[in-house]
Amino acid sequence: MPFELDDRITINTPEGIAVDIVIAGIGSRLSARLIDSLVQVAASLALFPIAALLNDSGGFLVAVAFLYTFVVIFLYDPLFEVFNQGRTPGKAATGIRVVDRDGRPVGFVPSAIRNVVRIADFLPTGYLAGFVAMMATQHAQRLGDMAAGTYVIRDRHAAEHEQVNLAAARATVPPAEVANWDVSGITPEEITMIRAFLARRTTLPAHARWQLGVDLAKLLAPKVTGIPSTSHPEYLLEGILVAKERRT
Repeated sequence: MPFELDDRITINTPEGIAVDIVIAGIGSRLSARLIDSLVQVAASLALFPIAALLNDSGGFLVAVAFLYTFVVIFLYDPLFEVFNQGRTPGKAATGIRVVDRDGRPVGFVPSAIRNVVRIADFLPTGYLAGFVAMMATQHAQRLGDMAAGTYVIRDRHAAEHEQVNLAAARATVPPAEVANWDVSGITPEEITMIRAFLARRTTLPAHARWQLGVDLAKLLAPKVTGIPSTSHPEYLLEGILVAKERRT
């Protein structure tokens, strides 16, 4: 199946909820790689004036240079991807991020795998193997992505929701505000589903968190009466949980 510019994939989360994500285009991925490569080159070149100032005739500076180069080349991507929600500086600039096969932030091991296999993606020259793999695979996965079980997805469309979602994550709906909600139609299984989402929401990528909240709210809102029409999806879910707890 040929790769499309707006390729979408449905991921089933551990909670059993399907989430649609948009796969990043090849152009944005190559642009991100170019930016990251320039950052790495600049970081490597920064060592030369420091070395000239130190003028070390022994082997200590050489050892430090090798260690520094290793970190810049091999740990640059994993450290940024793990500690910056799947975004290197290049990915952040182009609005994309790396996620695992469940749509969650990528961990260190899969990030390390995808970036070690990048060596093969560069063969025989100029990122050719990686480019061919992205063109040939259904969801633009290079060899490293296939080995690590990761996807690179578009991230910009989630930015407008991120701040309001983070604020909602800290909110607790007062019981008095849901006193008139009739939640008798909500089943125990649905309450379990709400609890699972609320427990994991701060660990989800912003786009996945927003989409999950909206989907759950659309599913459950018709079963509840007394909900304000302008309720935020997560306010609605928290409210259902609080109202249910009041009646137990």
